[in-house]
Amino acid sequence: MTDLIVIGAGPGGYEAAAEAARLGKSVLLLEKEALGGTCLNCGCIPTKALLRSAHALVDCRSAERHGVQGAAQAKLDFAAAQSRKDQLVAMLRKGVAGMLKRAGVEIVSATAQIAAPGIVFAEGMPYEAQNILIATGARPALPPIQGLAGNPVLLDSTAALALPQIPTSLAIIGAGVIGLEFAALFAACGVRVDVIEALPRIAPAADAELARRLLSELRRQGITFHLGCNISRVSEGTISFTDDAGAPQSLTAEKLLCATGRAPCVEELGLELCGVDFDRHGIRCDSCGRTNVPGIWACGDVTGGIQLAHEATRQGVAAVHAMFCDEAPTPAVVPSVLYTHPELAQVGETEEQLQALHTEYRKALVPMGISGRFLIEHPAETGLVKVLAAPDGLLLGIHILGGPAGELIPTATALLQQGLTIRQALQMVFPHPTIAEALKEALRALQ
Repeated sequence: MTDLIVIGAGPGGYEAAAEAARLGKSVLLLEKEALGGTCLNCGCIPTKALLRSAHALVDCRSAERHGVQGAAQAKLDFAAAQSRKDQLVAMLRKGVAGMLKRAGVEIVSATAQIAAPGIVFAEGMPYEAQNILIATGARPALPPIQGLAGNPVLLDSTAALALPQIPTSLAIIGAGVIGLEFAALFAACGVRVDVIEALPRIAPAADAELARRLLSELRRQGITFHLGCNISRVSEGTISFTDDAGAPQSLTAEKLLCATGRAPCVEELGLELCGVDFDRHGIRCDSCGRTNVPGIWACGDVTGGIQLAHEATRQGVAAVHAMFCDEAPTPAVVPSVLYTHPELAQVGETEEQLQALHTEYRKALVPMGISGRFLIEHPAETGLVKVLAAPDGLLLGIHILGGPAGELIPTATALLQQGLTIRQALQMVFPHPTIAEALKEALRALQ
């Protein structure tokens, strides 16, 4: 009998499998497709690879600001960008396989179904384990809009990453993380991009003040937003909708992208057979990943919680430690990054959340241009750092728009994770010249 069977080899599954193996446990990892899951194969990594190619093109267009002549005539070879993306994915997938092999994890490529607690069937073969960890992730969700199902020009995020050539125009349904990142990618490539969103704002999980600044920047890049709109029907490339004033509108594009979220992969796992509590929103479990059935655990997107690769990893490792070490997970603040151009990163509470909780707070909003390094590297951009703190100085939230916001947010996360006050955070030495000095100045503004 195996100590642990993990179903799903995305970030939550493969990191949990490796952690259990490092603890000396026997581990079997079952994956029906490719190692790395959605994030590595058709999500985080390939999206960022193509975004980097698009950003390189944008850099060329603005190269004269840095004294470089002739780069403005650069063109994007989309086929070459796709090839580079595929090579990076293959290399990282190979790295995951090597890591699992070194840890001692047995990998079986097969579709899995739980027959009973402790018993999993994979391609007709029974496997027994003391513990089963479900880490099957999520898939693109299709809203019930007339004309979407079976539409020949409709793309989901996976299909959009595999396009052989750039479309002339693209209409995106949804202004969340997926929709905005694809909008930024294709707009940088010269595509006419329209984004239709039912809510009156973009990036609903982000701090509203910084989301408004991001909206202005994305509009400056040529992206057209239709906010507060309700889609009535779709006919191939034509979308019919009512605008925020209730007036009927329509637009037509060569391709449509549905970016309205992802649904947990709970089908065909046998959850009904073994009595696991779940619904279409995901598997219900506690903070350690325990389901209502002893010996069956879950982590990551399949639980219906925060859909972030690093959160899935944290949950998977926490479940393993609860299984074999009887350890409760340490409460964690979870950062997030929106990889548009500019990036938007955040950790902790937003101003709207604090207001809804009637929590007293102070805030500072500092331009990134206060950093000499930012002015050197991003002469055509604006950026902001927003810090929220309690009246006694305890840090509550940090939000960053512009430049390498995603590379700055781990520092902000560490400050919040340690429960520091502004005074304690300012005892840290920020190297000069760095863009991170903008964070230091935002902290200093609240002293």
